[in-house]
Amino acid sequence: MDIRKIKKLIEMLQDSDLTEIEVKEGEESVRIARGNSRNIEATPAPIIHSSASSPVEKNEVSLDKSGSIIKSPIVGTFYRKPSPDKPPFIEIGSNVNAGDVVCIVEAMKMMNEIKSEFTGKVSAINIEDGEPVEFDQSLIVID
Repeated sequence: MDIRKIKKLIEMLQDSDLTEIEVKEGEESVRIARGNSRNIEATPAPIIHSSASSPVEKNEVSLDKSGSIIKSPIVGTFYRKPSPDKPPFIEIGSNVNAGDVVCIVEAMKMMNEIKSEFTGKVSAINIEDGEPVEFDQSLIVID
């Protein structure tokens, strides 16, 4: 299934009162559900996992780190800045409010602004600028 179709389904779910959408095209299917915290999650089938493990970055947090985690809603490339000549949206220690843009994930040449669902202080940025991200990957931790 084309990522553009999945993105459109996510947008439709966000703009409606629905909590779940499931679409099947031949052998492929996707189920998108909205949780209680208005997180959007997509589970395409079949799921293909890469066996390559990425090295741990110097600022990556351990799984037992407390705080609210901003996760990537899509697969793409992570960017901390709106453009190469601009300052980053956030730094470690920055205060953010719910609804503030904290980063961009580029997918299919589309720049998708990722907004914080939480208010607090940035305690960790788990990925470096320009690196690929997976769906549901932890990007930023807010305390």
